[in-house]
Amino acid sequence: MRCLITGITGFVGSHLADYLLERDEVEVFGMDRWRSRTENIEHLGVRVKIIEGDIRDATSMRKIIEEVRPDRIFHLAAHSVVSSSWDTPAEIITTNIIGNLNILETVRQLGLPTRIQVACSAEEYGFVHPYEVPITEENPLRPLSPYAVSKVGQDLLSYQYFMNYGIEVVRTRAFNHTGPRRAESFVASNFAKQIVMVEKGWVEPVLYVGNLEARRDFTDVRDMVKAYWLALERGQSGEAYNICSGKAYTIKEILDMLLDMAKVHIEIRQDPKRMRPSDVPILLGDNSKFCRQTGWKPEIPFETTLRDLLEYWREKIRVKDFDLGNGSINR
Repeated sequence: MRCLITGITGFVGSHLADYLLERDEVEVFGMDRWRSRTENIEHLGVRVKIIEGDIRDATSMRKIIEEVRPDRIFHLAAHSVVSSSWDTPAEIITTNIIGNLNILETVRQLGLPTRIQVACSAEEYGFVHPYEVPITEENPLRPLSPYAVSKVGQDLLSYQYFMNYGIEVVRTRAFNHTGPRRAESFVASNFAKQIVMVEKGWVEPVLYVGNLEARRDFTDVRDMVKAYWLALERGQSGEAYNICSGKAYTIKEILDMLLDMAKVHIEIRQDPKRMRPSDVPILLGDNSKFCRQTGWKPEIPFETTLRDLLEYWREKIRVKDFDLGNGSINR
């Protein structure tokens, strides 16, 4: 079986490659852009064939898909930082929607029987009333960021291609996920990095935060990629599935768990730059549809996920070479 991962150099893409390579019957291909950072996949060596391309370029996508002729495509490549989407909305919309379109259209034009997993997002649900929690796949989509709008576009475009052309697409609406290799622009990873910087004595013992009241449903990335595999193994084409743990934590609870694992005492300060124009108060998902369909269930305890994330940063930060970023954090 030939599997193509778009965005293989990213957080989820690299973990998905790890998982697929454990399966003897799978040959893994990955797409990256010429400027992509590759530290997440350096350990893979020659076990994965990397092909340079850009999902925004229809010609590039056709060349790659025609060459690989994948049995399955895991479409993970996207602009994924919610907080920065207010600054570059046109780029977010173009990359995420047009990139998705180029994949679907190429598969249609070539007449391939490829099954495609499109990585959508729980951010699509946006504003959720208290009585709508936990969120099912039938909940209205009320996106509250340009990023969320772009993901709604991907989601509905994929559904349209299934209905109109019979393209074998499964839409996965992932809730928050984290773990080793998560970029520092995402909240739990940012907290973990700040803690390690303090532990090493490179910054003052202060940790900067934004909104701590938002509640999020977190899954370990290693459980998430198993779900992506099962989505194409057992999921029904045309369907949308929530992938989540079914338990929500406030950002403050996540911070407190990480602080309990820290080796030093740290003061907490709120940073106005880390606040969003609008924020989704709660994203808590109902995963029962996906679990019934595939038999999947999250297995890794969240405390283990956070401990592994903290150890990742302790290992990664070995020399005094760091950037605390501009305060734009994804939740």
